[in-house]
Amino acid sequence: MDDESFNLAVVGAGMASAPHLASLLELQDRVTVRHVVARSLDRARAIAQRLPHAQAGVDLDRVLSEGQVEGVLLLTPPDTHLALGTKIADAGKHLLVEKPIDVTTHKACELVAICQHRGIVAAAVLQHRVRAASVRLRRLIEEGVLGSIYSASVAVPWWRPQSYYDEPGRGTSARDGGGVLMTQAIHTLDLFLWLLRRPVQVFAYAMTSPAHRMECEDTVVGAMKFDHGCVASIYASTATFPGFAERIELSGTGGTAVLSAGKLQVNLSNGTRIEQGEEEALGAGANPMDFSHGAHKAVLANFVDAARRSCEPIAPLSSALDVHLLIDALIQSSRSNAPTRLSPPNLLRTS
Repeated sequence: MDDESFNLAVVGAGMASAPHLASLLELQDRVTVRHVVARSLDRARAIAQRLPHAQAGVDLDRVLSEGQVEGVLLLTPPDTHLALGTKIADAGKHLLVEKPIDVTTHKACELVAICQHRGIVAAAVLQHRVRAASVRLRRLIEEGVLGSIYSASVAVPWWRPQSYYDEPGRGTSARDGGGVLMTQAIHTLDLFLWLLRRPVQVFAYAMTSPAHRMECEDTVVGAMKFDHGCVASIYASTATFPGFAERIELSGTGGTAVLSAGKLQVNLSNGTRIEQGEEEALGAGANPMDFSHGAHKAVLANFVDAARRSCEPIAPLSSALDVHLLIDALIQSSRSNAPTRLSPPNLLRTS
């Protein structure tokens, strides 16, 4: 263990903890997990026993009072993020939180404002941004290699069996904040916005298909309009058996780009071909944890670097508000059967 190791507490020990645990085991030269906190002491112990310096517990307040802890990885259900994140920020600890920020955009804005007011580094686990192919595509766009992008599409044709939604709280507004958009498609939608920025208007249809019995939507189709002249289509579903790779396509005056399952293919009008990355499983099928933890590891490492240097991480919590606003607009458009404009986030000043 290095004396300069970043001291972390992990809060939450459910399904989402698996890729983070694998990442932390490989980052032990840079990160020391001091505590694992969960509602279930047995679950906390199951994770803590694999980390040589970690103590298991159920008392977050006690952990936050410990001066040695510098940051917190928050992996609890979305409906707990505002309350727990506020405690963490008030204690002056840096915060890395699993998506979504919370179950409503209002609560998400409140947590972002609190973190900004407390002056902590706050980031979201939006790991698609750190993949080599994603970073390369963003650079190509910024450098104007694709020219003016005038059309695009984003598709998340995934599958989840009914047993997935039979778990208490799954696919509900109260615990998850929604269905396929908030829980599955959020990563690809965030990446899409990271590449093209927030659209100004959307029109969508959202539904619960006959494939599932659940409260919220499992299928969404729609269109988006951007202020820079681009129009785009969207398809997101967990009712597409057996599940296929998510895909982003961009068409510009300089060529086209396709980003699918972590692999980028670019065809420029001058004949140049560019490839980056390798296709990999990203959780499209029945097993939601069927993906590599490499990107989670990169997000954790980036968060630690940002916290140590007091600089902006690759996925600042505030930047994750864009995808919340997009999801709100898509659902509102479907309910009203009309185009819906997106508004800037409302960050309330907190005391």
